[in-house]
Amino acid sequence: MKIIDTLIITNSIEELCKEANYILNPKVTALIEEASKKETSSIGQEVFSQILLNTNISRKKRIPLCQDTGIVIVFIEIGQGVLLKGLPLEDAVNLGVRRAYTASFFRNSMVKDPIGKRINTLDNTPSIIHTKIIPGEKINISVMVKGFGSENATSLKMFPPTIDKKEVENFLLETVKEKGANACPPLFIGIGIGGTADYAIQLSKEALLSLEPMDEWEMYLLESVNKLRIGPAGLGGDITSVYLKVKTFPTHIAGLPIAINLNCHVLRVRSLVIE
Repeated sequence: MKIIDTLIITNSIEELCKEANYILNPKVTALIEEASKKETSSIGQEVFSQILLNTNISRKKRIPLCQDTGIVIVFIEIGQGVLLKGLPLEDAVNLGVRRAYTASFFRNSMVKDPIGKRINTLDNTPSIIHTKIIPGEKINISVMVKGFGSENATSLKMFPPTIDKKEVENFLLETVKEKGANACPPLFIGIGIGGTADYAIQLSKEALLSLEPMDEWEMYLLESVNKLRIGPAGLGGDITSVYLKVKTFPTHIAGLPIAINLNCHVLRVRSLVIE
């Protein structure tokens, strides 16, 4: 049994939020740089150039990568052999978010009473927290900072269980055609398949956390998206998306939930392990 004070989680969340907002994940930067070499349109090349320039400025001057410093989504895997002491977990996580956003003067975008007065909470809390219990004595934490230009482009559809991969592709292309230009391309696309409606959406976000290599079908889907020629910033070109990942989970025999999560070129994801 390992005892971990939740204040360590607070400190970790604070640093991850700052790092995510200031410094683009090296894997994200590498994918953008690689994709920029394939762009042939002059406007698209200029957009890529500006993206990489802005990324460099943000890193050096510690200026937010985007003015929309987003909603904070936290994924926590807690080892079964861990005993947490101190603040309740949700309080500890939100304290870390609060510290990061108030101390760094990030924009506070969270409002309570969402269908009523919509009053700003003034510290960007509460965050969205997903927890899992896993074997071992470690805590894995991943943070995704999601702007709402891309979050508003999320799509969910409940398919019958008889569909094939071509219909998944068609749903993806319909979503990108309708919403992709508003989500600040070049895009990072996560697709969640299975589970329930809510879990498919969670899967679509989890798909983008680790940026693992794409398999054959994912690369095919990415190519199909790029054939739309929406292009960087929606101005036309070869590269509409630089990365696409599918994450699946078993589901009920009577249905097939599919969620598509479009993320802008500023994919703000960061992770760490507490041992």
